[in-house]
Amino acid sequence: MAKNTPAAAAKSARKPAASPAAKPAAKTKAIATKMSTAQELAPKMREMPPNPPSRPSKELHAFPNPAPERDYVIQFQVPEFTCHCPLTGQPDFAHFTIDMIADKFCVELKSLKMYFWSYRDEGAFHEKVTNTILEDIVKVTNPRFIRITAKWYVRGGIYTNVVVEHRKKGWKPAPRVDLPAHGFETGLLR
Repeated sequence: MAKNTPAAAAKSARKPAASPAAKPAAKTKAIATKMSTAQELAPKMREMPPNPPSRPSKELHAFPNPAPERDYVIQFQVPEFTCHCPLTGQPDFAHFTIDMIADKFCVELKSLKMYFWSYRDEGAFHEKVTNTILEDIVKVTNPRFIRITAKWYVRGGIYTNVVVEHRKKGWKPAPRVDLPAHGFETGLLR
């Protein structure tokens, strides 16, 4: 004897189920339509580098300078540089400042971050590592000018600062412009 309940009535009013083979085909078509619509609406993304930086790497990437017609300074601050002393194995910490006037290429930030990270497990003298970093950035970007200042934290009661520079042959900086100094104004009348 069939029960006369709302659930039973709703079940009998349903359309006959599609064949099992028809369900996946309809689902695939719907997914394909959604994907093509999403691809059309998505912004064009730049191609990933052949070795996308996601772990320590000595590979630096560069991109075209967006304003090669003028000299302008790009400054990077790297306050958490770490390597270790090649003699004692103790950790060394430094704050690096990189001031760079690019020519045709600029260094890409994430690759620079992964590059600095790659020194974490290496033993290096302060002078050697600072000069090596300069040389590696020059190889990739060939800047008009670059200065790297490494301020090494105290070790045995001694702070060490290492400053290295590179100037592109024939590059001459524009003359310095000294602007007048102005006092601090509060906007209040006295």
